Amino acid sequence: MSTINVKEITGGFTAVPGFLASGIHAGLKKEKPDLALLYNPRLCSAAGVFTTNAVKAAPLLLSMERLKEGCAHGVVINAGNANACNGSRGMDDAKAMALAAAKELGVDEKYMLVSSTGVIGVPMPMDKILPGIARAARELSAAGGRKAAQAIMTTDLITKEHAVKLEIAGETVTIGGMAKGSGMIHPRMATMLAFIATDAAVDAGTLKAALKQVVDDTFNMITVDGDTSTNDSVVILASGEARNRPIKEGTPEYNIFLAGLTAVCTKLAQDIAMDGEGATTLLEVVVKNAPTLADARLAARAVAGSNLFKCAVFGQDANWGRILCAVGYSGARFDPQRVDIYIGDEQVAKDGGGLAFNEERAAEILSSDRVTVTVDLKEGEYSATAWGCDLTYEYVRINGSYRT
Repeated sequence: MSTINVKEITGGFTAVPGFLASGIHAGLKKEKPDLALLYNPRLCSAAGVFTTNAVKAAPLLLSMERLKEGCAHGVVINAGNANACNGSRGMDDAKAMALAAAKELGVDEKYMLVSSTGVIGVPMPMDKILPGIARAARELSAAGGRKAAQAIMTTDLITKEHAVKLEIAGETVTIGGMAKGSGMIHPRMATMLAFIATDAAVDAGTLKAALKQVVDDTFNMITVDGDTSTNDSVVILASGEARNRPIKEGTPEYNIFLAGLTAVCTKLAQDIAMDGEGATTLLEVVVKNAPTLADARLAARAVAGSNLFKCAVFGQDANWGRILCAVGYSGARFDPQRVDIYIGDEQVAKDGGGLAFNEERAAEILSSDRVTVTVDLKEGEYSATAWGCDLTYEYVRINGSYRT
C-alpha cells in the first residue's frame, strides 16, 4: 500500500483557496474579538456533527435543520453568549443572525449557518450582533482566518488552526480548519466549535460519513473535565474548487481525503486538550492490543478522563494504580492480570502488578508539557488514542468565576 503524503501548510480555514473569513469586536465581550464570519461564494457541500446533550442551543438546532439539505455558503459565529435556554426568542435571534449575514452577502438565508458560544441563559444583544455582522461582511478576506479563529475564543489561551495539502487523483486538494475549546470538554462532543474547509469535490453524503468517522477518532477522544455542553459543533464545507474527480466512499481517493481530514482534526483536537483550562500538560493515552476498537476507545478515554490520574499528572506522581483502576471501570473487556503500563518510556506495571521502576525518571517524564501513557492490554490487535490534560488549581479558579 502506498504512503499517503499529507503536507502541513501555514494557516487554517482560509488556507483553502476560495474561502473568506473575518473576525471583529462587536461588543459582546469587553475588548477581545467576539464575532466571526466564514464564507464561500460557491454553494458548498456541507455536513456537521453536533453535541449529544439533550439541551441544545438555538443556533445549533437551526444549523442542524439547515444541514439536512447538505449545502451551505458559510457560518456566522459569536462568542460571549451561547444563545442557549432562551426559549423562542433564542431561535428568532439565531434566524435573524443568519438572515443578516445572507443579506450582506447576497445569498439565500437557508444556506447560512449559525454558531454561538459563551454564557448560557442570557438573551442575545442583537443591537450589537447585527451591526457586527454587517461589519464582518465588509471585512471578509482570504487572509481573515486567524482573526476569525481569535473571535470564537472564550477561555482559550491560544488560537487553534491547522491546514494541509495532499494529492487526490492528480489534483492538489487543501483542507484547513479552526477550533475553539478549553473547558467543558468530553467525548461525544464538548464545549468546542470546529469549522473545516476544503476545496475537494465531495458530495454531502460522503462528506458526512467522512466527518463522522474522523470525529470519532479525534474530537470524540478528548476530555478536559467530563462536561458536555449545549453548543458543540463541527461543521465542514467542501467547495469543489479543486476540480478533482468527485470523491466516493470506499475508493482510494476517499482514504486519501480521510488521511488529510484526520491530520487537521487530530491537531485541532490536541490543541484543545493542551489548552484545557488551567492545564500545564497535554496527556496522551494510547491503549493497544485491545480485543476491539470499542474496547480500546473506552479504556483510553477513561484514563484520559480520570480526575484522580489527572491530579497525579499535575503532582508528577507516577500513580499507575489510578491508570489501571480507570481501565477497570471503563467498560472495556480485558484481563487485569495481563496489563502492562508505561509512563513515557518508563514501564511502571507488568501483568497487572507493580515494578521496581525509577520513580525519579517517571516524575521527570510527568513534569514535561506532553506526557504519553501507554496501556498494553495484550488481548487483541486494536488500538486507540485519547487526549486530555492535568487537573490544576487554576481550573477551579477559572470555573469558580466564569460568569464574572
